[in-house]
Amino acid sequence: MQTREMALLIQDAVLLPNGRLEFRVAFPAELALVASVLKGEYGLAMAAQKAKSELPCYRSITECEIIDFHQLEDKSLSIVLEGKQRLRVLSAAKQRNGVWIARTLPCQNWRHEPIAGKFEIISAALEQFYEVNPDLLGLYSQIHLEDATWVSQRWLEVLPMYSRDKLRLVEQPNCHKTMDFVLQLLKSHVGV
Repeated sequence: MQTREMALLIQDAVLLPNGRLEFRVAFPAELALVASVLKGEYGLAMAAQKAKSELPCYRSITECEIIDFHQLEDKSLSIVLEGKQRLRVLSAAKQRNGVWIARTLPCQNWRHEPIAGKFEIISAALEQFYEVNPDLLGLYSQIHLEDATWVSQRWLEVLPMYSRDKLRLVEQPNCHKTMDFVLQLLKSHVGV
């Protein structure tokens, strides 16, 4: 596999393949990052922030693309990102303009698989979550509640957990541990 250089959008959030996230571009370094991506100088990757480390982020990141943008009421820029491909950071360096550039290696995305049996409750709970959070649902033209991988990854994006705990699940070879985790969480907090 061939390595690629990616500009890192480092946030206290996780974005995974086929997920979408709206992000307000507020700082000069973020504007420089968006400009270099739109000029085609670098690909873009979303990375979960990591404190007290040689890298500014966790090694598991997601290549993404800007699929929409608009100006907010305060005249700042809002961009909508869509996750594409899982990547692994090999190294990273900060440029003078404040943008982090990482050398990355592609990782295999989780394969799609049907959701069935006792796990159907996870899909139904995600559907209810989106009903209560229509702004998040509005980012998607299609939702895939029948796909265990899609449902698992959306839960990882929205659950209020420490990034390190999410990344332990993200780094698994498939969605199974995430499905088990979310099912247990629903059982313990909702009484399913």
